[in-house]
Amino acid sequence: MQGNLPPEAQEKIEELQDLQETTEQLAAQKGQAESSLNEAKTALDALEDIDEDATMYREIGELLVKTDYDDASESLEEKVDSLEVRVEQLEKREGRTREQFEELQEELQQMLQQGGGPMGPGGPGAGGA
Repeated sequence: MQGNLPPEAQEKIEELQDLQETTEQLAAQKGQAESSLNEAKTALDALEDIDEDATMYREIGELLVKTDYDDASESLEEKVDSLEVRVEQLEKREGRTREQFEELQEELQQMLQQGGGPMGPGGPGAGGA
């Protein structure tokens, strides 16, 4: 199908595929960051119900290290703040990538309509997204 297209259209299709892949990667990263954020928020909420004098341990790799309430609280708050920023950045990047994808898709459609070239079943982007 792509063999019948002008080189400019083939380039745009490749760019579309790259943008689609990038968008999917960003969405996956955002999902992981959101999951980590929810876990950190849950832990921070649970910490509020714990007596400040309770013995606590923090997981570092495969080790549990004794920690105190203030350190645990501060560490979780920093983690939540950091993850909120990360999720926000990923949302912005994902949005920009989606916009680029849509603009490029429009350009390709206009190029193909002007060129009068026949498209195969489903047109550009067919076959999964």
